[in-house]
Amino acid sequence: MPSRKRIVVLHLAGRYPLGGIGWQAVHYLLGLTRLGHDVYYVEDSGAHPYDPRVKSVVEDSSYTLDFLAGLMARFGMADRWAYVDGGTATCHGLSRERLDRLYGEADALLNVCGATRLREEHLSCPVRVYVETDPVFEQIRVVEGDRRAIEDLATHTHHFTYGENMGQPDCPIPLEKFAWRPTRPPVLMDLWPAEVDPPARHFTTVATWQNVGKDIRFGGETYYWSKHLNFLRVADLPRMTPQTFELALEVDDSATRDLMVAKGWLLADAFAASRDLGTYQRHIARSRGEFTVAKDLVARTRSGWFSDRSVCYLASGKPVVTQDTGFDKFIATGAGLLTFSTVEEAAAAVEEINADYPRHSWAARRVAEEFFAAERVLADLCRDADI
Repeated sequence: MPSRKRIVVLHLAGRYPLGGIGWQAVHYLLGLTRLGHDVYYVEDSGAHPYDPRVKSVVEDSSYTLDFLAGLMARFGMADRWAYVDGGTATCHGLSRERLDRLYGEADALLNVCGATRLREEHLSCPVRVYVETDPVFEQIRVVEGDRRAIEDLATHTHHFTYGENMGQPDCPIPLEKFAWRPTRPPVLMDLWPAEVDPPARHFTTVATWQNVGKDIRFGGETYYWSKHLNFLRVADLPRMTPQTFELALEVDDSATRDLMVAKGWLLADAFAASRDLGTYQRHIARSRGEFTVAKDLVARTRSGWFSDRSVCYLASGKPVVTQDTGFDKFIATGAGLLTFSTVEEAAAAVEEINADYPRHSWAARRVAEEFFAAERVLADLCRDADI
């Protein structure tokens, strides 16, 4: 058993107070706690509160605070969190004085999602770990000599990425200046009960249709920080199989919604499916499995990225059909987890699962246990980060 360390997890569950982001925080917080560490949650990025009900940054932080307070209380961390309102600089949860002491006492910071630009008060911590959940963008910025990206990354002592295939010959994005190590989305298996449910009807997912502002050019190519291009490439899928598909989609464009409905997709409201941890978990539990695509920049570069959300489906015994990003070099596929590159391959994968649904359901659970169990994933991260 490694020695007990005081670890601060920097994250953004208050900036995006939704079920999927909340579960991501929980898996790190409880996973590290179960390894024997003394763990705190801190959100101190300078970002203003966001209210997903109105899809906007707001002045009133009450929705964010209710979300965080409920999450932390549910998992026994009611006195172990701090949220600093980027609009007012008010510190909630822990007092500002206690937060400042915590920075000085911590043995390690885990900056999950690169949520916080580290400042002077963070640098007294001897181990500062950057955990990149969306690869490619920062690596390209570094190669292109983006000073701010390089400076921000250089404030960390260790660098991890969900891009498990980054730096390999079949990934065109070089790794420069920083020693990136692979990691994976952790999941606490006991929090996701699995039950084979053959009557479950729809393959589902929760997604934002189009992200803007982070597309990036490299080597004469534009890589898009968005899923919509890959959803359009498989838009005819419902016409190729009797299986039904429901997208809980964050999209305001009526033409896009009309197009997908005309193609046979069932559309649901993304917020309604993921407003909190319980709603998100129930949405997954009622699903037959997950069908999803990846953002263009992580798929076309064969980065090896894998989704936190898909891990939750697998842990729940829900088979996953997802776009190939190169992760199948490291994670077992073919039973419970199937990949595709074309719409024809996607249809074939869905039909294969439906031909023996119980086998694929239990295989999904086994894939989650073998490759994503938090105890193993986070123990490896702590070892490699000298924690």
